[in-house]
Amino acid sequence: MLNKYPLWKYLLVLAVLLVGLLYAAPNLYAPDPALQITGESSAQVIDLPTLARATAALEEAGIAHFGEVIDPGGRNALLRLADAEQQLTAQARVQRALGDGFIVALNLAPTTPDWLSNLGGQPMKLGLDLSGGVHFKLEVDVDAAVERRREYFLNAIKRVLREERIRGIVGADEQGRVEARFRSEEDREQARALVAENHPELSLERGSDGDNWTLTAAMTEQMRTEIANYAVSQNLTTLRNRVNELGVSEPLVQRQGQNRIVVELPGIQDTAEAKRILGTVANLEFRLVANLDAPESDKQRFEYRGEDRAGMSEWLEREVIITGERVANAQASFDENGRPNVSISLDSEGGTLMSRATRNNIKRRMGVLFIERKYRTRYEEQEDGSEKPVQIPYDERKLLTAPVIQSALGAQFQITGLDSPLEAAELALMLRAGALAAPISFVEERTVGPSLGAENIRLGVKSVQFGLALVVLFMVLYYRVFGLVAVVALSANLVLLVAFMSLIGATLTLPGIAGIVLTVGMAVDANVLIFSRIREELRDGRSPQMAIHTGYDAALSTILDANITTLIVAVILYAVGTGPVKGFAVTLSVGIVTSMFTAIIGTRALINLIYGGRRIKSLSIGWGVKA
Repeated sequence: MLNKYPLWKYLLVLAVLLVGLLYAAPNLYAPDPALQITGESSAQVIDLPTLARATAALEEAGIAHFGEVIDPGGRNALLRLADAEQQLTAQARVQRALGDGFIVALNLAPTTPDWLSNLGGQPMKLGLDLSGGVHFKLEVDVDAAVERRREYFLNAIKRVLREERIRGIVGADEQGRVEARFRSEEDREQARALVAENHPELSLERGSDGDNWTLTAAMTEQMRTEIANYAVSQNLTTLRNRVNELGVSEPLVQRQGQNRIVVELPGIQDTAEAKRILGTVANLEFRLVANLDAPESDKQRFEYRGEDRAGMSEWLEREVIITGERVANAQASFDENGRPNVSISLDSEGGTLMSRATRNNIKRRMGVLFIERKYRTRYEEQEDGSEKPVQIPYDERKLLTAPVIQSALGAQFQITGLDSPLEAAELALMLRAGALAAPISFVEERTVGPSLGAENIRLGVKSVQFGLALVVLFMVLYYRVFGLVAVVALSANLVLLVAFMSLIGATLTLPGIAGIVLTVGMAVDANVLIFSRIREELRDGRSPQMAIHTGYDAALSTILDANITTLIVAVILYAVGTGPVKGFAVTLSVGIVTSMFTAIIGTRALINLIYGGRRIKSLSIGWGVKA
């Protein structure tokens, strides 16, 4: 008998549709505005007293909240708010109550039922232009980059004078220049020749002060500008690497003005984690432990970072062997005693410098210094009586470990002395993603509403509804029962499209909606081809059953050709495109696959159920056709 599927095919279509409905369902639950609290360090635990201080601050401010919860690991706490308009006020209140040492971030908490979440159902991620995400504006501390370079010149000049045995006192003057004082003019001229040879980029100036002959080395204004530009560019690259480590789709990381960088992360849920990863200025410095008889001007004292050596300290030489910028790769692992560590691979230059420094200092100890930018918050009272938080940055430098150099080190070694595996993983990520060339600070943070405005969202959704309504009207009026079948298939196509994009974690943007509209047109186009062919077969005198059978078979190759060529274009768009173009390509690709399933197999199953397996005299497929 023609036009009758075996039972397994009907069950297959039904199963696919049910799975689609299941995984599309989470999109019906709108997320709650929320605050997320985490510690500045991965090892910091959020406990009940901390959560109580946060809720008390909200209650004191009259901000309605609910659903306070701490995750099982104690790393995050989440407070849901009743009103999204109060999110920023709530964040300021809670941050003031908790003080420094905690990150209070804006978030959108999912409301998907547990039974759906346990089955892997999650709502589809929406881009910044639809439901927003996180928007950060960061400011690069270019003065710190210039200061770091000055420190480098200071140490380099000291080293070259020491190696050539030229006696003098080298330091920094009030204007940030390197100043060297000598007892004789001859020493000064020798020093000037050496500095000019090793650092021709510096501007040198001779002088005298009583019995002292002075030499001042300063960076030119052009050099300062180049250092600032390099710091911003390097930070831009590093932030892009860190965003990639977060696994965010379609992020925006771009420079704004002289020293600011804008980062937009659509659809991200763990905003506190994103803020910590982006803002952490983690760097390492490797220095030799100073000898006991070393002059105080050549060494610095640092405390240990680990709790097991709290209060202990070491004197380290001021001269840095290498910094974290020479790290080519870093992986968190465990040593033979099960303690967390980080395995580090250096680039070729870093390996050479490390080998040269350790080869001549075997049996001495080498300190690994961990540098982290932190902030102290001070609240200034405004004229209207309100308080404005002012963050004062400072660099915390703590010693991780100071092991004895047993043999010359190469390009690969390990860092120990870390508190937890989480801390090791975070440090490895920071070093792998690249060290920041200069500290950065957050000057603006907000969850973003649609960047193109609520009007665009409304119009985007309306375009889908309007297009779908016109297609439905045309198909029902022109193709009658067959048109109704196509409408059901179109609805199933949209459900499957949403479900599939939710499952793969794709981000829907405004161009993605355009892809859905195009998919609706392409899906109905396949049905028009099939139905037109059936009408032709009926006009040629075929029986209704034979016309249906021949119509589907004959139209199949044309539909496949049209969709495969479009799919190839979508793949190319995804490969060469960026941002919104990729979003459009993803939506179009998924839509092509789902529309082919519903237009060919789905409608055929429905037509077979209605007409198949029995004798019929006519088909309800529009005017001008007689069976």
